[in-house]
Amino acid sequence: MFVAGAFVLGKAFALTTMISTFYYPFILGVFERLSGNMVITQDRMLATVFSGLLIGAGIGMVIRAGASTGGMDIPPLILNKKWNLSISQTMSVFDCLILLSQMIFSSMEQILYGILLVLLYTMVLDKVLMTGRNQMQVKVISKKYDQISQEIQRRMDRGTTLLASEGGHLRESSFAVLTVISGRQLPKLNELVLEIDPNAFMIINQVTEVRGRGFTLHKEYK
Repeated sequence: MFVAGAFVLGKAFALTTMISTFYYPFILGVFERLSGNMVITQDRMLATVFSGLLIGAGIGMVIRAGASTGGMDIPPLILNKKWNLSISQTMSVFDCLILLSQMIFSSMEQILYGILLVLLYTMVLDKVLMTGRNQMQVKVISKKYDQISQEIQRRMDRGTTLLASEGGHLRESSFAVLTVISGRQLPKLNELVLEIDPNAFMIINQVTEVRGRGFTLHKEYK
């Protein structure tokens, strides 16, 4: 898996994965010595829930840093690079298949706890990977579309696109202003639009990922 990851994902990925492969057991041993024989809980359900939360957060931070833990997170990263498949979903599929293969020597209760653990940490992993990537897509329909578009560019430093539109009732031709902003910018945009046209019609959708100039590519000013 390491060789496959290095071949598909590059030398930088291979280097960071090699570092984490050796660093992980080292730091785990340090924490084991510090904690000694301390036991927080004997409840298996609590252990499963908190393990899922911590594992998901940990793997998410490692993947966001461009590395891996050197284990079963490498195949999902390769599939994500090649076919843009969800890392968390493919990881849950791989881990559930591993759990099912353990049915021959593990009890059914252990398998169920394992499936619960996988579901929890993949949910947290997905949240960690998507943090900061969720954006808001806004369409503004107004007779003052040109002024609104220019003010969005000037005051919010966001790009806009004018989409040709036609009213369904009066059949009036106009343009709709399309822009993509962060969730934090939404109140400011709402205030800006209503300031220019209190009767403006706004459609707001949350999008999970945006690619292109100003997001995944460097913004250029002309």
